[in-house]
This record gives sequence, structure tokens and C-alpha cells, in this order.
Amino acid sequence: MDISVLTGSIGVGLLLLAFFLNVFKKISFDSYTYILLNIAGAAISGYASYLIDYWPFVILEGTWALVAIVALLKK
Repeated sequence: MDISVLTGSIGVGLLLLAFFLNVFKKISFDSYTYILLNIAGAAISGYASYLIDYWPFVILEGTWALVAIVALLKK
């Protein structure tokens, strides 16, 4: 498995974990767990997108990570 695929899979897995835990009422959208999973998942996914030189998702995931960081700082 290519390192970019492995990295992207981990990042997306963290984002999906946060989403599913929230949807099934295991964590709230304003919990530290949810916010940190979003920061880590978006940053890792963004890095994987950078590795494959796919800039639309580098921008998307970078923005996602920054918004989650702002949410963490507000909390």
C-alpha cells in the first residue's frame, strides 16, 4: 500500500469516526473528542492530498482543520 493511501485512509477514518460517534449520540459536536478528531483527521487527510498533489482537497482539508482549531480555541 502506498504511503499516501495509508495516510489518507487514517485521516478519513478519523473524520468518519467523529461523524459516526456524533450521529449516534456518543459524543457531542462541541466535545473535545469531536474537535480533536476533526483536527487530526483533516490535517492528516490534507497531508495525504498534498502527497498526491491534489490541491482542491489540500485546501478543503486545511480549511476544515483551521475551523476545528478555532472551535478548540473558543472552547
